[in-house]
Amino acid sequence: MAHDHHACPGCDAPDLAFAAHDHAHCAADALGRAEALVAEKGLRLTPVRRRVLEILLEEHRALGAYDVLTRLAAEGFGNQPPVAYRALDFLEEQGLAHRIRRLNAFTACMHPGEAHAPAFLICRVCNVVAEAPAAPVMVALQAAAATSGFVIERSTIEALGLCPSCQVAA
Repeated sequence: MAHDHHACPGCDAPDLAFAAHDHAHCAADALGRAEALVAEKGLRLTPVRRRVLEILLEEHRALGAYDVLTRLAAEGFGNQPPVAYRALDFLEEQGLAHRIRRLNAFTACMHPGEAHAPAFLICRVCNVVAEAPAAPVMVALQAAAATSGFVIERSTIEALGLCPSCQVAA
């Protein structure tokens, strides 16, 4: 599925992801692409899965499973941890969400359905997360691994630092 990378520059470009932008537009765009992608695979975004994705799309922040569960419970979707974990696992398996290991949390994928190698830029103060393209980093990592005869099957690149707002505050 083709994606217009200029549809929401604030969400697509790491240098702008931390800036004010029309996030409602990019969230709606990502949700629409997610629904189409799931339908193409013959799967369903059940009400709980859809709501979890909407919750993840609300902000450029990673949320823990219990944060998601608290929201689901308050909205009448149930308060048992498997409800949130099953939905988050589905979204991650379908490439609609990413697990941010450093934060033990999840964030919505801003490029669902695309083959991409993201790096996550995580603000250590406010926990805002930007998804930045990291294809050149992956190429270098694969080349380094190949010299040892190692084949990379999956990797997650996470960089910790300060977003522009927190740099100004510091």
